Amino acid sequence: MATFVTLCNFTEQGIRNFKDSPARYEAFKAMAEQLEIKVKSFHYTTGTYDCVVILEGTEENVTAAMLKLGSLGNVRTQTLHTISVEEMKKIINKVQRLTKVPVPA
Repeated sequence: MATFVTLCNFTEQGIRNFKDSPARYEAFKAMAEQLEIKVKSFHYTTGTYDCVVILEGTEENVTAAMLKLGSLGNVRTQTLHTISVEEMKKIINKVQRLTKVPVPA
């Protein structure tokens, strides 16, 4: 399973109805479970973003969940696919092997 970080901002509709936000989170969590997505953590934040969600699931299922969430009109999201240290080591090894292959200019 891949891990994703989703940064959320309330839309005008979402901020008008901010009191409903905890219930909307619970509904999102139930929907995510239907898509076999684990909500690892959820936090309201101050500053540039209004909340941060850590998800674990497939790229296809997380994309479907974000599309559904966005279509409801309360938040806009930006989702980042994370890379663990172990995954980065594998990527670095692949890059190092590629540099041994001559590349035409």
